[in-house]
Amino acid sequence: QVQLAESGGGLVQTGGSLLLSCTASGRTLPTYAMGWFRQAPGKEREFVSAISRSGGSTYYADSVKGRFTISRNNAKNTVYLQMNSLKPEDTAVYHCAMASNYARLVGREYDYWGQGTQVTVSS
Repeated sequence: QVQLAESGGGLVQTGGSLLLSCTASGRTLPTYAMGWFRQAPGKEREFVSAISRSGGSTYYADSVKGRFTISRNNAKNTVYLQMNSLKPEDTAVYHCAMASNYARLVGREYDYWGQGTQVTVSS
């Protein structure tokens, strides 16, 4: 059974930064592509970013491109999301996700899903 545990969320002012982490257990991380989604109250789930198994390919939603950076450390079974220049519209619960291949994540499909970490950006 795969478990994904996110951490690093919190309250930050507009323009601030946060580093989210997601650690996987139960399966070896290098065999999966990883990604981040977010969901704000009353809104649909939104794709944020994805990274391939090796880390050689990354993909971002237009809304976060240039501000967010996804990375992974397979030795630590962890994927990260560095979020800079945060805006109030980035406020949401951020979930990490795992998929058998990168293309599926980019296509908004996943196999496993974490419980999420709250990010709140104050204006």
